[in-house]
Amino acid sequence: MNSVKRVRVLISGRVQGVFFRATTRNRADSLGIFGWVKNNQDGTVEAVFEGEDKKIEEILKWCRKGPFFARVQDVRVFEESYKGEFNSFSVR
Repeated sequence: MNSVKRVRVLISGRVQGVFFRATTRNRADSLGIFGWVKNNQDGTVEAVFEGEDKKIEEILKWCRKGPFFARVQDVRVFEESYKGEFNSFSVR
């Protein structure tokens, strides 16, 4: 059985106004990851991902690069207890 996990990420740099949220949703959907992504007032992007370990690692790797026009400076990852509370991935 594949293990599942939940992480919260804070992504900083030039990450707003560059289709980061929409591209994150598309990537999460293609990987079968559930959760959400949103812009914060301080200019960061925040996301919660729930899914299989290997797929979470894949989306975290992608977050460190982001979409074409993004310039990611930092990705802070916080492990949280898996809750299984989502059945899709949304942009907030």
